[in-house]
Amino acid sequence: MRSIKLEKLKKTINEGVIIPEVSLHIPAGKFFALLGPSGCGKTTLLRLIAGLENAESGKIFLGDQDITDWPIHKRPINIVFQNYALFPHLDVFDNVAYSLKLKKLPKEEIEQRVTKILEAFHLENHIYKLTSQLSGGQQQRVALARAIVNEPDVLLLDEPLAALDFKLRERMLIELIELQDKLKTTFVYVTHDQFEALTVADQMAIMNHRGEIEQIGTPKEIYEFPGSSFVAKFVGTTNILSGKLRGFEADPEIEIPELGRFKLNIPQKKDWMREGCDMMISLRPEKIFISKKEVKNFSNTLKGTVQSIVYHGRSTQYNILLKNQARIQVFEQNEEHFPQEVIDYDNEVNLYWQKDNVVILEK
Repeated sequence: MRSIKLEKLKKTINEGVIIPEVSLHIPAGKFFALLGPSGCGKTTLLRLIAGLENAESGKIFLGDQDITDWPIHKRPINIVFQNYALFPHLDVFDNVAYSLKLKKLPKEEIEQRVTKILEAFHLENHIYKLTSQLSGGQQQRVALARAIVNEPDVLLLDEPLAALDFKLRERMLIELIELQDKLKTTFVYVTHDQFEALTVADQMAIMNHRGEIEQIGTPKEIYEFPGSSFVAKFVGTTNILSGKLRGFEADPEIEIPELGRFKLNIPQKKDWMREGCDMMISLRPEKIFISKKEVKNFSNTLKGTVQSIVYHGRSTQYNILLKNQARIQVFEQNEEHFPQEVIDYDNEVNLYWQKDNVVILEK
């Protein structure tokens, strides 16, 4: 297993900048997710690492080795594509054995390694089937087995579960986590699906629409402490409220037009912060307590009217209209079969939250 380091990597296509001098460190032996909207350059970045495309400038390091100019066949890196790219005229065994045969390994060694990896992927009963005879999940396993059988230092995964249904995708995510933990190979997983990224990643990087890296960290760090409004809105669901910073030096609050003042906790002062400056806050829907009753021991409270209710099974989503005509979302865990308080359409409700659950953002 080896780390990947990108230094000011730049790529343009038809005079348009796709990758604008990206620098990124992907730790060795980790499950790293690259998350961003469609068209932001995630797949291009993966193809640059794999050697399928060349950069205009910058460097790519595998461990301490500069592999920027290495041809694809010399890089100990494999890639699994969204469409799997299996050979339809070959059976499962020959698909997986393909790269080993190119290396002209002994026949006995090929059979031993392929059989072992197919057993690990629970494909031993499908060895001589054509890939067209397999289900989507089985085809995905074949693609992974083929990519791993020659023991690459790095495995790149380009939205490999996009073609699967939700239930199968959930199951395959768990299998990928277990596989990476067993192999200790560096996995780089590209997706635009926040659920997938938060599920699999030890660390993750968020790319914006311009192909820039907005934030790097663990899934928990990025979800709980987004560094920008883009990250806050793209990773999970959040409520963004705008206002002015008041009482900066003593008792900080945000003053929101037509709603009032709400207490803040500022764990670390930033250069842009000053009395009266424009700012935003991010407040996750699950951090808000909703009730028709008066409740104490919360830093902040706000009244609103229930506009719509969406039942998700494990939780209920309330969409609340505020008196300034803004809307705010609240998620409530469904912990009881028969809750004591029933909240319905058009009910006036109180929304409560602690100041420690607010993330402060520069406007």
